[in-house]
Amino acid sequence: MLPNNFIWGASISAHQTEGAFDEDGKSLSVQDVRPRELDIADFKVAADHYHRYDEDISLLAQAGIKAMRISIPWTRIIPNGTGSVNQTAIEHYHQVFKTMHENQIEPFVTTYHFDLPESLQKQGGWLNEKTVQAYEQYVRVLFNEFGNEVSYWLTINEPNVMLLADRKILGFTYSHTERYQAFYNLMIAEKIAFKLCHEICPQGKIGPVPNISEVYPGSARPKDIRAAGYFNAVRNWSYLDFSVRGIINPIFQSYLHQTGIEMLIKPEDTELVTSNFPDFLGMNYYTTVTVEMTKKGQDRTNGISDQQSEDVYEDGFYKGLTNPFLQKNEFNWTVDPLGLETTLETVNDRYHLPIYITENGLGAYDELTSDHQVHDDYRISYLKDHLTSIENAVNSGVDVRGYLPWSAIDLVSVHEGMKKRYGLIYVDRTEDDLKNLARYPKDSYFWYQNVIKNNGV
Repeated sequence: MLPNNFIWGASISAHQTEGAFDEDGKSLSVQDVRPRELDIADFKVAADHYHRYDEDISLLAQAGIKAMRISIPWTRIIPNGTGSVNQTAIEHYHQVFKTMHENQIEPFVTTYHFDLPESLQKQGGWLNEKTVQAYEQYVRVLFNEFGNEVSYWLTINEPNVMLLADRKILGFTYSHTERYQAFYNLMIAEKIAFKLCHEICPQGKIGPVPNISEVYPGSARPKDIRAAGYFNAVRNWSYLDFSVRGIINPIFQSYLHQTGIEMLIKPEDTELVTSNFPDFLGMNYYTTVTVEMTKKGQDRTNGISDQQSEDVYEDGFYKGLTNPFLQKNEFNWTVDPLGLETTLETVNDRYHLPIYITENGLGAYDELTSDHQVHDDYRISYLKDHLTSIENAVNSGVDVRGYLPWSAIDLVSVHEGMKKRYGLIYVDRTEDDLKNLARYPKDSYFWYQNVIKNNGV
């Protein structure tokens, strides 16, 4: 059984839903300028949530949802990345939070969701320590302006996915050395956010929000088990050990050393890193990853693959492969609800902090019927199976306090456009035809409404 105070919610991000890309003083982000395939939607209008947030919030409230995860775009609050604050944006988000509270919905606010101001990217982005200083100014503004309206803060969305799948997420590729230079700066930025939140918003709580999933060995062969240990460290524990324990994970550090990188916590950062910690963990989960040990020079494309493993490769350390014991969906993703239960138990054993599932969902080619219905039984099945795993983990003693699936409304997928839909609520537009952007609750919306009413599946 889930606790009576379990928080039921849903999630979105700003650049994938808001649109209004150049309105009210907003500047361009790396997502606005990144190369896009000609046949998929860009972020200029997206789901027009910037103008329709009150309608969306009202629909979520009708479903019984009590929490909504959003992100605030840095490009609206401080359009130049540093310097002057845009008061029009400040007033807009005051209104957003006012509307949420009027509908008895708790905001969960992500400070940064893949949308760095392009002005900062031109100066080196997260490779430049000045971006960390700019982020410090930015989050200070957020905490001062909205600290009385927001009780739950999330720092930097999926830094592990952002760096390991940089081409897909950001539109450019880091070198190996650059990737871990950016890693260190992102982690220092997160620690600064912990510190400032606790100083400025003493009643607020803050946590990291990486994408965490168990990494399985491809076989019982000891080298494959070692490969899984390496990739678990690179993908998962390097981020959470830095956040929660204030250390550089030893296996991760060994991996870096063997690839020519020496990473230590800088003396000037030691107090910050070892004195500021999160209050909870945000955790995004979609599926697990399976790896095997590679041989030097092994062809990374050898064998079948899937979206979870095709970018997983480090010569001499690990290579992603499709797990033959898991089913796939139409987007070539493996589906592993039991893996969520295992991941939750592992994270609980390592960190002993409350956990909120801040993303979990299924992208699919939804079809709107002539009478404005969407029969998405496949999404209901996915969510139901994963909620069952959460309930099992809770019954085993894991402190899971909330579920905020991805996504509340249909949004623009970073590299699949509008055709790949995640929402509980259908947004009526296509890649190139905005239509009227009308909202239509899907079958999964009504199913989730009943789950919330019963406090579980």
